[in-house]
Amino acid sequence: MSLELKRRIISALIMAAVVLAATWAGGMPFQILAAAISLLVYFEWSTIARLTERNFTGNLVAWVALILLAANIAFGDPAMSMPLLSGFVITVVLIVMIGGGTWWLPGGLLYAGLSGVSLAAIRDGGAAGLAAILFIFAVVWATDILAYFIGRALRGPKLAPRISPGKTWSGAIGGAVSAVIAGSLLTFAFFGRLSVWIVALSLILSVASQIGDLFESFMKRRFGVKDSSQMIPGHGGVMDRVDGLVFAGSVIFLLALVSGPLRGHVDVSVAEFLFGQ
Repeated sequence: MSLELKRRIISALIMAAVVLAATWAGGMPFQILAAAISLLVYFEWSTIARLTERNFTGNLVAWVALILLAANIAFGDPAMSMPLLSGFVITVVLIVMIGGGTWWLPGGLLYAGLSGVSLAAIRDGGAAGLAAILFIFAVVWATDILAYFIGRALRGPKLAPRISPGKTWSGAIGGAVSAVIAGSLLTFAFFGRLSVWIVALSLILSVASQIGDLFESFMKRRFGVKDSSQMIPGHGGVMDRVDGLVFAGSVIFLLALVSGPLRGHVDVSVAEFLFGQ
């Protein structure tokens, strides 16, 4: 076994242990994990896009905003996280509009901030919150793993050759089918039932996960980098590991957020939106 493979396996085991322990515990441990992901994602985003060089003042404001948001995610009022993020993003948008700069700045703040806010909101609560975050994990991981193996086995037409030459339509479809199976099995394991609703959401989130993967590939190609960072030995950076999870988690969180007023409720949790719990 090569040294690089050993580093990759050890890193994967440590990451899995930390994430699963925090996921099982829920509450503040998971909120701290979500806040840390937010900060690390923005660090990598700002490094890739060279935001300090391109807009030093705007990037400094974004960092202050994200630190305040991360503190609220970890230790504050969950209901305030989305209003805070919205206000901070609008502020940075105005800075770019008035003073000039790059739109990668507010885009990074939104991407990183929504990562932490959505993950913390999905896990919020007891057993239902645990089922919700495990559902997202199952769909995203099934998509990622099976898309890779099925794509390599069947090959065929490329999905997006200019962005990510290794991805194929066979892999994308195989990953989506695998996600539907994984999401359905997890729901049945927790609640003893299946539904067209869960199948549809599994498919939507699988597509979102793959779009997230393609988006990060586009960003790295746009700025000429191979990995988002070298933070995780053998794996690259945090963004390389959570790109699909960020998109899928953000999509389900926003859908749940919008569904509240449509149902006549002020607030609908992600677990309630997913399972009716």
